[in-house]
Amino acid sequence: MSESASEYPVMIAGTGSYVPEKIVTNADLAKVIDTTDEWITSRTGIKQRHIAAEGEFTSHLATNAAKKALEQSGIAAEDVQLIIVATISPDTITPATACYVQHNLGANKAIAFDISAACSGFLYALKLAKRMISDGAFENALIIGAEKLSSFVNWEDRNTCVLFGDGAGAAVLRRSKDGEGRILATEMGTDGKHTGILNIPGGGSACPTTPENAAEKLASLNMSGREVFKLAVNAMKNASETVIERANLTADDIKLVIPHQANLRIIDAIADRLTIPNEKVFVNLHKYGNTSAAAVAIALDEAHREGRFERGDKIILVVFGAGLTWAATAIEW
Repeated sequence: MSESASEYPVMIAGTGSYVPEKIVTNADLAKVIDTTDEWITSRTGIKQRHIAAEGEFTSHLATNAAKKALEQSGIAAEDVQLIIVATISPDTITPATACYVQHNLGANKAIAFDISAACSGFLYALKLAKRMISDGAFENALIIGAEKLSSFVNWEDRNTCVLFGDGAGAAVLRRSKDGEGRILATEMGTDGKHTGILNIPGGGSACPTTPENAAEKLASLNMSGREVFKLAVNAMKNASETVIERANLTADDIKLVIPHQANLRIIDAIADRLTIPNEKVFVNLHKYGNTSAAAVAIALDEAHREGRFERGDKIILVVFGAGLTWAATAIEW
């Protein structure tokens, strides 16, 4: 999907993130399923994940992350014009989780809706918000990636339950002024023929949950790991190269690459194919596991607050997710 000229440049004015207090380590999982810390770490790079409390929903995680992003941006909740929540684990099928977040924040002027693009959702939301600001429809937007994946994991399946965690990340976008940073280029893509390799097969209109099939746990995450690995690496490499070229950058210009935090082997493969040294690649997978739409948003906020990039630095965000979906963004901070 190509980039077109924008009437208004758009920047990220603030970031925020939130994860639940409860931590479940690999050793904790080894007590209840047939696995070990060594098995999980060697195959994924994950050491622990955060799990939401019983009464803590996706909207709560999203609201907490949003508050931090708004505080950093200097934009009051009542002045927010657009809220997009990217999630595959909404509080309810309807209304949208974004509506709950709007109410929680008191952002009463904002248009609010959800998008579902799995792990690519946050960058899909960024692309949408950027376009809606750059064409003059809005002056600012709050985008959030938030997931309570613990509600959609089969905790008896050792191949998948070790991978995922709960959390939320947010960013505030607004029109950029002279001398400020801006979003340089974006790319999105989808290949629907791969819907079967990473999905939640039950719980929708195609396969509703019934008393007869409830024991099968069809409304749980299902994944074919090898197929996902190969497709993810190629999609992320191509998307990254596209935005780097579109932004007239070279590998040497890039201060930091922030990839989707799903598997350390995938992250290493991406760095190798882009000829980016490991010290320029941000990784926090070991602390959170795969938080789907929240993953790159949490990583962006952590890298920002840790000072891994400064005003004027060029950074790349790149993701892939179920669908198969993928996206990348080049940013001048």
